[in-house]
Amino acid sequence: MLTFTGRGHAHTCDGVTRRDFLQVGALGGVGLTLPRYLAAKEAGVVKPGHDDRACIMIFNLGAPSQLDLWDMKPEAAAEVRGPFQPVDTNVPGIQLSEILPRHAKIADKFSLVRSCYHTSAAVHDAGWQMMQTGRKFTGGVNTPHAGAVTSYLRGRKTDLPPFVVLPETMGRGGGNLPNGQAGGFLGKAYDPFALMADPSKPDFKVPDLLPPAEISTVRLERRRKMREIVDDAVKTFEATENAALLNDNFQAAFRMMTSSQARDAFDLTKEPQKVRERYGMNRFGQCCLLARKLIENGVRFITINTFLTVFDEITWDIHGSKPFTSIAGMRDIVCPMYDQAYTALIEDLSDRGMLGDTLVCNLQEFGRTPRVNPAGGRDHWPQCFTTYYAGGGVQGGRVVGASDPVGGVPAERPVEPSDVLATIFHSLGFDIETMLPGPGGRPFPLADSGHREIHELF
Repeated sequence: MLTFTGRGHAHTCDGVTRRDFLQVGALGGVGLTLPRYLAAKEAGVVKPGHDDRACIMIFNLGAPSQLDLWDMKPEAAAEVRGPFQPVDTNVPGIQLSEILPRHAKIADKFSLVRSCYHTSAAVHDAGWQMMQTGRKFTGGVNTPHAGAVTSYLRGRKTDLPPFVVLPETMGRGGGNLPNGQAGGFLGKAYDPFALMADPSKPDFKVPDLLPPAEISTVRLERRRKMREIVDDAVKTFEATENAALLNDNFQAAFRMMTSSQARDAFDLTKEPQKVRERYGMNRFGQCCLLARKLIENGVRFITINTFLTVFDEITWDIHGSKPFTSIAGMRDIVCPMYDQAYTALIEDLSDRGMLGDTLVCNLQEFGRTPRVNPAGGRDHWPQCFTTYYAGGGVQGGRVVGASDPVGGVPAERPVEPSDVLATIFHSLGFDIETMLPGPGGRPFPLADSGHREIHELF
């Protein structure tokens, strides 16, 4: 988080006083590092023809039920199949739930993977780690989010940050674990820029994108150089790596803060009202629209959290009784919002000729239990769930893998989180044999040994 203020002083953790208008938090969130793209391309890390590739990761926080949405079992017993009926889609042989009617009309544009699983704990935060980084965090090693890896390998493309999370990073998941939406061992410089605002609100604006009114343009320009900001710092600090990083970070922050392109990209009032209503005038719908705008303006990787926590709001976490969501709540509240926004995003990207270069992947931390529980809901189940993908080279209208007759375990083509991350990197044009500088400078592979992209999607 970056805060600009007109009065007062800021101090670093080691007591260094700054000039009176800059407070430094997680400055890496604006994508503030030396560009690496040309070097990566020259080294063959980025494949030819993938220069314009981008990714929108929709993370369905709370974990939707595969059995009630994408992998229905109409022939199973009532306690397995649940209350909803399957409907035909515009692709012969593929059926989806009746509570996703808009999805059914564009099934030719996305492909399902019905055989995902992982072996981590059935805890939300553990699943968040696995599905966004490809790995479980062990031994003090926090693997970077796929967006952070993209930022590291590609750098920024325009005045906007390369990696953005909408509307903000995940909150509590119940396990008190890192959520996986950070730079991990790559460092805070690769943390995402988090919006920290609800774009559906009438007074929506991006916090800290512009300087406060009391700071004039002339005054801001006068403080542009890093030395003027840290001139109260001791020389020993100025000679450190932290000072060099702070300088790089400030220059990138200044660039975004004074950029008309950045202001326009975040300004939803420039979109016709009909377009905004097409996505839905709610937080998730407007985040999907904002994601399209940001991709148009050069952001390389965007994660949209459908919800912010599994507590205190209606989510995909359908345990069936309060304080969690009921099956009826999913049917009447969650699915209509989600169905409208997702399909609007896919159709809009397609209509604008952007879908071919933009991977939209829909992930979640795990699935739901094969049998309905006594409260009428379903509980956590990492043993089998569905993810799906559109654009970015993915061929639509396909189903990869299959679950067993009760949707409990993969029966064909098991897919692990590392395979999912390899698929994202493949779409973005990265060679998954690429090594990152891991903890202690040791090489760290993009994907674990033996894991490859889900090639049937392409």
